[in-house]
Amino acid sequence: MSTPGEALAVTIAITAALAAVMLGMLIGLSSPRATEPGASCQEWTDGCVICSRRPNGAACSTPGIACTPGPLQCLKR
Repeated sequence: MSTPGEALAVTIAITAALAAVMLGMLIGLSSPRATEPGASCQEWTDGCVICSRRPNGAACSTPGIACTPGPLQCLKR
């Protein structure tokens, strides 16, 4: 049986892990939009997200948690 102190420690560890994952996702979401290929490319990927050029700016998919971005590749011109 666990003690109240052990339960608190587990709760804090889970909360810290979730906060780290959320921070990683927020940082990951900003990078594809900051780096875009040339104006002739309409759809591109870095291996983690796929972005497309829209009238109001770039629209990108959500990256996976453990994805490591690679070089940009144009998918559609």
